[in-house]
Amino acid sequence: MVCHSCFAFLENQSLFYYPCCIRCGVDLDGYSAEQNQCSACLLLSPAFDRTHCLDRYDGVLQHAMHQLKYQRRLAIASAFAFAWNRLAMPHLDTPEATVLLPVPLSTQKLSQRGFNQTWEIAKRIQLPLSIEPIANALGRHHSDKNQVQHNRLDRQSALRHAFYIHPEALSKIQNKSIVVFDDVMTTGSTLHEIATLLKDNGARSVVNWVVLRALRPQTRIHSRDL
Repeated sequence: MVCHSCFAFLENQSLFYYPCCIRCGVDLDGYSAEQNQCSACLLLSPAFDRTHCLDRYDGVLQHAMHQLKYQRRLAIASAFAFAWNRLAMPHLDTPEATVLLPVPLSTQKLSQRGFNQTWEIAKRIQLPLSIEPIANALGRHHSDKNQVQHNRLDRQSALRHAFYIHPEALSKIQNKSIVVFDDVMTTGSTLHEIATLLKDNGARSVVNWVVLRALRPQTRIHSRDL
């Protein structure tokens, strides 16, 4: 459970109460906002159609996310799901979405960590009956490269062809509106690559649901194990 003080803070300060880019979820300012999109998305639109984020990466939930990912505190996934159910779901209008896919870890990384933190949160979310969560539709090829120091273009290059769709899941994706769930969004390169893959395989639209969003200016943060 999220403590009372943190939950109260999120009720008033979550990103749903601030102007954010409708495409990538980054915070907007008066100098870059146009058509509710940031200058980067206006210049080069990502493959996904929309992004919804609960809170900032450097906010009150950052430490809890680190404990979940690196200290194996799996109970914290329930707290994140509780916060998402109470604070994010009321803002989400997804009448066409039929599938929710978590961002995958590679088989090697999954074996090393023992769990996929994104799926641990996603499977606890109270979804509408119209949305089916599928744990293993997406796969990821293993890479030993650490992307923490890389900028957006470098990450996009490194992630090209990093993901794949399991053949048995293709029928769930074709001509469907897809929700992709992620724990942390930094540059957006991971979600762009996944959305590209999904649309290349027939998805009609792709919307991101993200727990924590790194906002401008980009600062060095912990790797999401790219």
